[in-house]
Amino acid sequence: MQEEALIQFELLRDKAILVVSPQGTIEAGDFTKVAEVIDPYLVEQGMLAGLLIEAPSFPGWDSFGALIEHLKFVRDHHKRIERVAAVTDSAFLQIAPRLAEHFAHPEIRVFSSSERARALSWLQTG
Repeated sequence: MQEEALIQFELLRDKAILVVSPQGTIEAGDFTKVAEVIDPYLVEQGMLAGLLIEAPSFPGWDSFGALIEHLKFVRDHHKRIERVAAVTDSAFLQIAPRLAEHFAHPEIRVFSSSERARALSWLQTG
């Protein structure tokens, strides 16, 4: 896992899955660090099978600029991700996928925080 940012992340290259875990309030630069890892992979492989977001609670953004960078990251990457699994107990994160389905490409499902293994399996097999 990368630990420089308030978003820890790990690219499971053999599974084509990016695991993202916010550790605190999200900052604008966090998405730059994720893109530095994922963009070369996408150039090489074309797609990710999945994105696993592990967030027991929603940490929020530290600024409006961080929210904008988050939206830009989604805009630039959503068409290259097949499925998104949110592993959370946050009411906000349980609702957010329903909103995102209207403008994002990937199939999105929400799993409770105790269902990480089930979420990972769904990302791999669909």
